[in-house]
Amino acid sequence: MARDERGVTAQSEDFSNWYNEVVVKAALVDRGPAKGTMVIRPYGYRIWELLQAELDRRIKQTGHENAYFPLLIPQSYLEREADHVEGFSPELAVVTHAGGKELEEPLVVRPTSETIIGEMMAKWISSHRDLPLLLNQWANVVRWEMRPRMFLRTTEFLWQEGHTAHADEAEARAEMELALGIYETVARELAAMPVVPGEKTPGERFAGAVETITIESMMRDGKALQAGTSHYMGTNFARAFGIRYAASDGRDAFCHTTSWGMSTRMLGGVVMTHGDDRGLVLPPRLAPHQVVIVPIMRGDAAAAVVAAADELAGKLRSAGVRVYVDDQDQTPGWKFNEWEMRGVPVRVELGPRDLAAGTAVMVRRLGEEGKRSVDLATLPDLMPGILDDFQAYLLARATAFREENTSAVDDWAAFEAAVATGWALALHCGKPQCEIDIKALTAATPRCVPLTGDAESGQCVRCDAPASYGKRVIFSRAY
Repeated sequence: MARDERGVTAQSEDFSNWYNEVVVKAALVDRGPAKGTMVIRPYGYRIWELLQAELDRRIKQTGHENAYFPLLIPQSYLEREADHVEGFSPELAVVTHAGGKELEEPLVVRPTSETIIGEMMAKWISSHRDLPLLLNQWANVVRWEMRPRMFLRTTEFLWQEGHTAHADEAEARAEMELALGIYETVARELAAMPVVPGEKTPGERFAGAVETITIESMMRDGKALQAGTSHYMGTNFARAFGIRYAASDGRDAFCHTTSWGMSTRMLGGVVMTHGDDRGLVLPPRLAPHQVVIVPIMRGDAAAAVVAAADELAGKLRSAGVRVYVDDQDQTPGWKFNEWEMRGVPVRVELGPRDLAAGTAVMVRRLGEEGKRSVDLATLPDLMPGILDDFQAYLLARATAFREENTSAVDDWAAFEAAVATGWALALHCGKPQCEIDIKALTAATPRCVPLTGDAESGQCVRCDAPASYGKRVIFSRAY
């Protein structure tokens, strides 16, 4: 397809190419020198910082404390929990030499931290008075990727991982649900992603977990993205690492543990949930620049226009708006295209005629408003509401798209048609082998058993065995 070097492939033509082009041309990310690694550029990292700050605030608000644990983990630690090491073995990066000699024991580069944190919990917990232990870590992890895609699957990525220990199952399960509730709120309120909370089937659970719950979101190509997960580990890791406590009645007991995480793949989710053929579309609450002012600089009036743009920017900042004045030496058309590509929610154009009339031209990145003239004097007061409306519009738009591309199906032909373009809601037996067969035939997997939904019984859509779960399961191709 012939196109301007600043343009991107149409989503309808090749969604994968569209995504790969947008994340680079919008200055979010670049490829790192080692296979599968990424460099998060300042614009992309600022989006992560805004998400991180709100997520961190909410985690701390519930009593969790941040800590930091080593990047290098003795290989023997991973081997203590059999399901865990089996699940992660294909993705491990292992250090065998350091300081000019072979190590006595190989060290695994952190793929996740259950094992190293479990070792420390066993040292720190001795009594029921030490519980619950509520920890969170902001860190990088390494999982070797054979088919990397920026933000979605890279060898190294950033995340937070919560790890907690509790006296009993009920308390630990409540913690698991609390964490997922935080993720759901942050996804909806910041990223404008209408996620569906649900439970993973046994075949899709986290390695070593008793139960995994998740939030799943639909991208604009109809595929699903797992946006955050929370796990109840039972006493599996407590038994493997000796995480025990003396109860108030004097008995000795194993702790019940949880872990949960949200990562930089959320940035990829934002791109694929809201973007269009012109590039990114950023929810205002995650936009590095919520408003860009483009002064139209012509002749002798240029200095006055730039001064007016700076004055307007100051007033917008006082109103709590993140704003940028683009007075670089480029044509207005170049700037318009640039900021559309980079997804800025609102563009304000200010030229000599506008200034004389006491107005400006406002352009919202998406929606029915299009261009409209606005009063300069009232714009700073109006802008927070304009941004809130745009945030709500993006959530409603994404929700409508998901509903339009989700089908309840009762037979195999309808199932195949549904997962080819979106989500299928189907009854499922829950057997891992049936899930393997479905994936081989359609590339679709069970994304989750929704936590809410109507009770329903019947036969599995694929194998005709009695359905499990008592409700329909979401199936989709996924990232």
